[in-house]
Amino acid sequence: MSLYNRIARGYDELYKEEQLEKLGMIKSEINFNKKDRILDVGCGTGISSDLGCFVVGVDPSMGLLKQNCNTMKVLGCAEQLPFKSNVFDYVVSVTAIHNFSNIKMSLKEMENVGKKGFIISVLKRARMAGYIKKILRRQFTVIKELETGKDDIFFLQKRAKNA
Repeated sequence: MSLYNRIARGYDELYKEEQLEKLGMIKSEINFNKKDRILDVGCGTGISSDLGCFVVGVDPSMGLLKQNCNTMKVLGCAEQLPFKSNVFDYVVSVTAIHNFSNIKMSLKEMENVGKKGFIISVLKRARMAGYIKKILRRQFTVIKELETGKDDIFFLQKRAKNA
């Protein structure tokens, strides 16, 4: 995570426009209610947390979190989310999943803390993009998939449990 600590001060200058485009696409698909509770996994500087409701952001980079004025922030990683089950209405992760050390464990953690839906964007040029998309499709029900210039955005729900 030292890379993100090193670039934290300039992160928004580098990525803000791109992140705002993805955020706009997400907001156009989901009408978040002011009462919704959102977890933003890999929240960074908080660009992707501006959803008009209560948002908790979690990120392993203290440098990025210090730049984040948009959310309640928690220093932590996707593989060990420090929250109870079914606490968040939505779990959002914008262009972060390719940085997680254990993709499967991270998705299980997100699935555990989320209730209504999951929005995860996957960087197309990430080395593990195909693998990540395969796991998303296997673990969740894909409601919609949008393509941006650099990412694919997945709108997901938990799979129904067989009785």
